[in-house]
Amino acid sequence: MTRRRTTTAAREADPHRQREAKKYANPIPSREFILDTLTNLGAPASAAEVAQALALTEEQDLIALERRLGAMVRDGQLVLNRNQAFCLVNRRDLIAGRVIGHADGFGFVRPDEGGDDLYLYPKEMRALFHGDRVVVRVAGRDRRGRLEGAVVEILERKTRSVVGRLYKESGVGFVMPDNKRLTHDIIIPSDRIAGAEQGQIVVAEITDHPTQRTPPIGRVVEVLGDHLAPGMETDIAMRAHDIPVEWPDTVMAEIAGLASEVPEEAKTGRVDLRALPLVTIDGADARDFDDAVYCERKPKGWKLLVCIADVSSYVVPGTALDSEAHARGNSVYFPDRVVPMLPEVLSNGLCSLNPRVDRLCMTAELYVSTEGKVTRSRFYEGVMRSQARLTYDEVAAMIVEGDGELCARHAELLPHLHALHGLYQTLREARAERGAIDFETVESKFVFNELGRIAAVVPVVRNDAHRIIEECMLAANVAAARFFERRRLPALFRIHDVPSIEKLTDLREFLGQLGLRLPGGEKPTARDYAALLEMVRDRPDRQLIQTVLLRSMQQAMYSSDNVGHFGLAFEAYTHFTSPIRRYPDLVVHRVIKHALAGGTAADLEYSKSDLQQIGEHCSGTERRADEATRDADDWLKCEFMQGKLGEIFDGAITSVNSFGLFVELDEVHVDGLVHITALDNDFYHFDPIGHRLHGERTGMVYRLGDRLRVQVAAVNLDDRKIDFVLAENAGSRRRSSQSGPKAAARTDTKTAERDATTAPSNGTKKPRSRNRRKRKPADTNPTS
Repeated sequence: MTRRRTTTAAREADPHRQREAKKYANPIPSREFILDTLTNLGAPASAAEVAQALALTEEQDLIALERRLGAMVRDGQLVLNRNQAFCLVNRRDLIAGRVIGHADGFGFVRPDEGGDDLYLYPKEMRALFHGDRVVVRVAGRDRRGRLEGAVVEILERKTRSVVGRLYKESGVGFVMPDNKRLTHDIIIPSDRIAGAEQGQIVVAEITDHPTQRTPPIGRVVEVLGDHLAPGMETDIAMRAHDIPVEWPDTVMAEIAGLASEVPEEAKTGRVDLRALPLVTIDGADARDFDDAVYCERKPKGWKLLVCIADVSSYVVPGTALDSEAHARGNSVYFPDRVVPMLPEVLSNGLCSLNPRVDRLCMTAELYVSTEGKVTRSRFYEGVMRSQARLTYDEVAAMIVEGDGELCARHAELLPHLHALHGLYQTLREARAERGAIDFETVESKFVFNELGRIAAVVPVVRNDAHRIIEECMLAANVAAARFFERRRLPALFRIHDVPSIEKLTDLREFLGQLGLRLPGGEKPTARDYAALLEMVRDRPDRQLIQTVLLRSMQQAMYSSDNVGHFGLAFEAYTHFTSPIRRYPDLVVHRVIKHALAGGTAADLEYSKSDLQQIGEHCSGTERRADEATRDADDWLKCEFMQGKLGEIFDGAITSVNSFGLFVELDEVHVDGLVHITALDNDFYHFDPIGHRLHGERTGMVYRLGDRLRVQVAAVNLDDRKIDFVLAENAGSRRRSSQSGPKAAARTDTKTAERDATTAPSNGTKKPRSRNRRKRKPADTNPTS
């Protein structure tokens, strides 16, 4: 009896016992309490010693504890040493994180808990693949001041298969991965080639992962073919980046009983919004509608309703559907298709806010003052009926251009659309007053012909309708984050940390060469960035300066720790508005519902560490999607440019590296490399601070933002590379490094911003433009 009382007392001391009791019939101490216990012990402890400290003696409790300790090792919270004792993973000595490989053989570890990436030398990468999770110790700093990591333990193998070309030598095959972050060739024994021929594109399953002494070994499981047919570039990108495509049988079984309409019993107990003229505003080719808006003018401002598809009513924790949605993390939008996070019966059906049908929703009701301040907000579960499916172009034509036909067709909606436009103008003024950074960016998209081949690459023009939805979504996201702050609930925030000291130092040195200064001292704010952008708005080198500012910034990510959003100048920000296509938004909805039901932090089904792991995973799937779509985009651009060999184009320099210049073409919105060996009139030296190449003898300078006339020299589909050379009739170049750059035409700074916020710190990447068939305007700022 005394032993049972001791066990009960130990459990009562666990501050998270209510949450554990909701999850398990026979709960044991939470992960947080186990970590606190190990901290108090002050030394590595065996499973038996941990059990003794927690007063666990029952056999079922001991088995459950061993499983939990094993899961904590797998998740990087603990490390099991050679003496079979559990050690804490902490920021000073041991760091858990995800490996980010580089095409040149080295890599980085991005810590799960945020902070600077750790550099991994090629010798450390011998046993690793891009995407693996590891625990590393800090081994020192290199000559550039970067933290160096040494691998202590491999927690998780991410790469199960690779796609690439098969080559044979002396009867033994090897697959060269298509994903350039995977630098290991996969050895294929002769009896595992499965009839594949030299040079064919294959899928190889990894049977033996690499070690410090041995390469990875695999077997061919699928032959894709010799040449890439239309759409094949997407198939390869999906396989190369391990994008889940097929739905497991368990998921299909769970959704088999879903109808096309919301059952009446599901509508009870909700706020009825069906009489309001709510509308969806999306791109012309959008198919999943996850948000609808309504606005009306009030004496002291506006009332805004942002209604979001209530995905959490259909996707329940613990189900196969939820597990698959978590694994996918987000929908992936390729130029020719979408890989959804949820099955189509939900993403385009029950959850999609289709016009003139009843749908369940989560609603953010906001009251906005004439100064653009949200004075009051609340969240509730509702049932709605979208009155119209409008496109951005239609809305802009009505409220900006006054299109008579459209205005007559949607006369009953016009007052609310004009109210939305007035609210948008006020919120934009408030954004400027707040000091948020407003970069001028341009996206591009592909136009396909009837054969599925790319016919053109064209810019996407944003109008006021895009910006209306952007401001509405931002307001709802901020309101959700403030909701968590007020309720003191653990949550999943969308964070954007301040620029690193190293990048700020480089930025200030660059600006100093132009006679400019970034205000704010050692801790500049978004307002300081915005002030500098406004200061250089009329300068001919404005695009150059904006690009360098973008590259000085950190990457936006998901985290359970709220450090604010630097770029948007918000103290708290989250993602609430797209649960159909982003898993973090679904988690945010669940936490809000928990609070609306009277729940507290103590009995929330997610612990802070759970949320951090979800955030780290979803940040990774977001990067995975970006890399996969970029690969497909690059292949399409190469295919397009194969028909333009020898042609001459004008363009602007979008990136300068030690090996050459990347130039984006004006007419076709495609970029390629002028290799430094093509600059054969001098020896050129790379200035990373000034983002330029400087001729040793002639003094000729090639700088970010400069105009060039180039000729298409070569296209390599396998490597997705386009090579340019300078055209013979190119205009005269500057002869002095002291002169300012010539005026540049539009530079696609969207691409530079994305690379600045998705590349590993200290890595150099070529900027590339991309297409998004269904991206809300709030997402077009990559730092959001």
